Order: sequence, then structure tokens, then C-alpha cells
Amino acid sequence: MNLAQTPLGQMVRVNALHLPAELAQRLAALGLRLESEVTVLRRGWLGGPLQLRVGGTELMLRRDAAQGIEVTVLPSMALNESSVAEVAA
Repeated sequence: MNLAQTPLGQMVRVNALHLPAELAQRLAALGLRLESEVTVLRRGWLGGPLQLRVGGTELMLRRDAAQGIEVTVLPSMALNESSVAEVAA
């Protein structure tokens, strides 16, 4: 599964980055690297960007870039709906 397919509130672990080197370096500087844990907080309308939480950092990532990030779902680590709603507020 790739990051763009991850359900809202789900925590995942990054397995592979199939991205241009420059983008992979920029994301690594923000904490998004191999083995990091990422939560999808929000999705933009009509294929817009994803809002992600990586550790203590929140960032927006284009959906086409998210498609190049291979992830594995972490069991029982999904945020409950009220936590996602608080982030959206």
C-alpha cells in the first residue's frame, strides 16, 4: 500500500521511498524517512495534498509524492474519530 491510499487517522510505517533524491532528502529533514511512523490527518479535495503527522511535525504532501511512499499499516494504532476531528478544527 502507498501513503496516498492510507485511511484517515491510520498510523503507518514507511517501508520504501520511490521518490526523486532531492524530495527524499527534503522529507528526511522533516522526519519522514524509512521506518518512520506517519499518521494521515486530512486529505485535500479533488486529489489535493495530504496533511501528515511525523513525530512532532505536521506537513502537507502532494498526493503524487505520497503515491511513491510504500507503507505498512500499524495494528491498533489508528486515531479515533474524535482525535481526527480535533485536528481538523
